[in-house]
Amino acid sequence: MPTRPHILVVDDEPQITRVLRTSLNAQGYEIRVANDGESALEIAKDFAPDLVITDLAMPNMNGIELCRRLRQTSQVPILVLSVRGEERSKIEALDSGADDYVTKPFSTGELLARIRAALRRSPQVASPAPTKFVLGDFHIDLDGHAVSVAGRDVRLTPKEFDVLVYMAQHPRKVLTHRSLLNAVWGANSVEQNEYLRVFVGQLRKKLEPDAGAPRYILTEPWVGYRFEPGD
Repeated sequence: MPTRPHILVVDDEPQITRVLRTSLNAQGYEIRVANDGESALEIAKDFAPDLVITDLAMPNMNGIELCRRLRQTSQVPILVLSVRGEERSKIEALDSGADDYVTKPFSTGELLARIRAALRRSPQVASPAPTKFVLGDFHIDLDGHAVSVAGRDVRLTPKEFDVLVYMAQHPRKVLTHRSLLNAVWGANSVEQNEYLRVFVGQLRKKLEPDAGAPRYILTEPWVGYRFEPGD
């Protein structure tokens, strides 16, 4: 029988972990729970999660630092939960390696939908037919979750990879903020342009010879972005 996807839940609120454990177990996921970031890192070594769901405000090691530590060794999708809905908190979490952000209180239905979307995109879970394509300066391996630009290998997080792939699938076309958000984060996120600002900034730092003068990901003011793959 296929292995159940492993989800690591990190939160210091017992009522939250109790609800998530019950809901996710009922959906067929294998669940482990940690109460802080330090415990989560220890559990992750043996449990090998396919997805991490973490709160931000926790003792010992908070969710921001947990994201940073996980990203040092893993590309596992990270979904952040927090009562803080300010843009600054969202950007800090995304900048630290998180792939998605849900503000408490949240509906179980929305959370499950975001989990399914993250697992579908995860190279650790999804098993699509091997697909590689070359576009200008870019070599993209969908199955291997690998990217090289002008002969240089580039390491991307799962969400950065999703943004790049969607752009590469529509080269030299203006992609609106709404279309990108809908394609990568889902219909519930089409008004959250800060997601794009963070991830486009991260991609430029990794892909562009000069992030201050981008040649691959161009901004269309007030509209969106256009991907120029090079000659």
